[in-house]
Amino acid sequence: MARITKEQVKHVAHLARLSVSQEEVELFTEQLDAIIGFAEQLNELDTAGIEPTTHVLDIKNVLREDVVRESLKREDALKNAPDEQDGQVKVPSIME
Repeated sequence: MARITKEQVKHVAHLARLSVSQEEVELFTEQLDAIIGFAEQLNELDTAGIEPTTHVLDIKNVLREDVVRESLKREDALKNAPDEQDGQVKVPSIME
């Protein structure tokens, strides 16, 4: 039993503004039917005891504690700047 019809393939192609030949419609119908069949196999799996996951590996972000501390002084930050004007890094103009 086909899970997708040629008319459905033509309709989706029309919605996507795609021009498809009759041969392509037949090919896409077969390919999409195979894809849907494979996806339906997943419904046969017993997932009752499986915890939902967002990633296959147990990864956690490693972040440092957010601690308030004194920041860099402006003069120290500008020491390595190639050019400085009015306490800011001066860069070449890109607009005329």
